[in-house]
Amino acid sequence: MTNPTDNQISSMQGPEALPRKNGELVFERPWESRAFGLAVGLSEAGVVPWPEFREALISAIRDSERIDDGRSYYEQWASALERLALDRGLVTEESLRGRAQWLEEESRHGH
Repeated sequence: MTNPTDNQISSMQGPEALPRKNGELVFERPWESRAFGLAVGLSEAGVVPWPEFREALISAIRDSERIDDGRSYYEQWASALERLALDRGLVTEESLRGRAQWLEEESRHGH
């Protein structure tokens, strides 16, 4: 049985459409696939309805384009996910700062 979220994800078009190559999802770094899976999992669990995540992603993309900050698609994806997680009290600002610092250190070491 197909999850309704699957169709909503695959039908995303425009700037929010997932990066694909030959029809397959493209992830450049391991954290990107984890961020993707986290958003999908939260949606499937009913914590964050997919349409709400999609709107947050569109907003993050618009914000990034407006200020021309050069963030990648999945950096915008993570920004949308962080915003929703904060709004719902799933994480704190402090825990996000600590995680961001850890991820920055991890990326410097090529992981």
